[in-house]
Amino acid sequence: MRWIYFNKLYRTKFQAGCLARRLEQDGWIYGFDDMRQIEIFRSRKGKYGVRFIP
Repeated sequence: MRWIYFNKLYRTKFQAGCLARRLEQDGWIYGFDDMRQIEIFRSRKGKYGVRFIP
């Protein structure tokens, strides 16, 4: 199992959280039908992103 990182970083955790919730509900739009785990992470520069395991 490998993490797939969504391609954009956000300044706030709230913005990344909104994307994570959207992926949970509408992941099929991006071509991912079932995602086992979705996580918000913080980069070394302090920005937030979303990663998941398909």
